[in-house]
Amino acid sequence: MQQVSSLRIRLEYRLAAQLLHARWMTRSPGKHRLTMRLFQRCAEAGHTAALSFYGHMLFHRGNSPQDKAKGARYVFQAAYAGDVHAQYQAGRIYEFGCAQYARREEKAVTWYARAAEAGHGLAAERMAEAYRHAHLGLPVDSRRAEQWAALAERAQRSDAGGPVASLTH
Repeated sequence: MQQVSSLRIRLEYRLAAQLLHARWMTRSPGKHRLTMRLFQRCAEAGHTAALSFYGHMLFHRGNSPQDKAKGARYVFQAAYAGDVHAQYQAGRIYEFGCAQYARREEKAVTWYARAAEAGHGLAAERMAEAYRHAHLGLPVDSRRAEQWAALAERAQRSDAGGPVASLTH
């Protein structure tokens, strides 16, 4: 039964992703509610990409502090599960802080580094900038800044010829 449930969740996630990008009914509140409900069901079932995307949406566009807190929890679940976009978002949450997660530069660096090493270009750019300008509690280190910048450039080159960007970025 677990396999059937997992298949159902994967299919619902694909449907939600297709609805999100569908050109028809672009301004339909009904389509939007259905799409978000599908993402929510998938996230609640533990689907990593849904946790990342839906968590990002809740955190940045949620109407209540409870929505934003739930979004942050979902982002962190996806980040711990290895989702590179969620790892970048976790870095941003710790860099800027929020009601439930205090600003913690050392944790921001950890999450940005994980995401950058996994190929997230913006995370690598942030690490390069941090080493160039002594941000996030890091010292100025031009050698490390250049290493992160080179990693960011490689990530951008691979994205340019690769598939369409993910749902979250």
